[in-house]
Amino acid sequence: MLLDLASLFGGLAILLIAGDVLVRGSVSLAQRLGIPSLIIGLTIVAFGTSAPEFVISVRAALDGAGGIAIGNVVGSNVANVLLVLGLPSILAATYCGDEGVTRSAVFMIAVSLVFALFCYFGVIDRAAGVMLLALLVVFLTASVRVARKARRDRRQNEIDAIDDDVGGVPSRLAIAAFFLVAGLAALPVGAQLTINGAVSIARAWHVSDTAIALTIVALGTSLPELATTLMSAVRGHTGVAVGNIVGSNIFNLLAIIGATALIAPIAVPAEIVSFDIWAMLATSVLILLFAALSVTIGRITGIAMTAGYALYIFIVFQIGAA
Repeated sequence: MLLDLASLFGGLAILLIAGDVLVRGSVSLAQRLGIPSLIIGLTIVAFGTSAPEFVISVRAALDGAGGIAIGNVVGSNVANVLLVLGLPSILAATYCGDEGVTRSAVFMIAVSLVFALFCYFGVIDRAAGVMLLALLVVFLTASVRVARKARRDRRQNEIDAIDDDVGGVPSRLAIAAFFLVAGLAALPVGAQLTINGAVSIARAWHVSDTAIALTIVALGTSLPELATTLMSAVRGHTGVAVGNIVGSNIFNLLAIIGATALIAPIAVPAEIVSFDIWAMLATSVLILLFAALSVTIGRITGIAMTAGYALYIFIVFQIGAA
């Protein structure tokens, strides 16, 4: 058991460090190429914070562990809303009514419904993967247009916030290239260690590997989003804090599941269809309501959301052990 725990948490640690190193190296190279900072945030940073989920899902799909591939993403999306948005709100109030958040949240729900429909077929195949990736192109295109308009209007707060959140960018080209290569090389290693540890622990605890993916693995791979959102909320960049969560959830469903399904079809466990999809949709509606009603999430609501996530974890383990 100790070796399995070491494999799980060691793999997660490698994933987090590798994802961070990958982002820093990529941002440095992109800046040298003259790519605007907000475009970097919408692409490289978004991919970097979702890289752990991506490599785990692809590795799991190739190994035939569909529960881990799907559970990792669904669990991360639930954690992003309840924990990643709730926990920072305990420290600093988070305003959810910034311009564009409602529109993005509506798109997130639409994407979640499409994903849920695919899940009800039992398998997310390559055709579904192509459709999800096509929706990703639509989302990125729209995001770039909004970013350009914001730059023309000289609304630089969110751009500066993204720059602040990616600190420690190497200035030397050789170091940036090393960061990029090292991050790309370490991610698959971390993913394999995480999956091996998760499956072994699930068997030892007599719960499904899906339950482990929905909880421990999903929480571990959500740490980059949690760190980014905590810093954004403390610095007062609430648009980035909420936007990071919505964007990450969209990216998880479209890019990670889409690309994974394109590589290998993903079998969807019945337990995810019966409960976790509904939990994900409910949290998506919650963040839409917050945005549409311009809610400011304070300490009490933040505590309630964090407690809701703890309840979700408890229910998942109860289902997984049944």
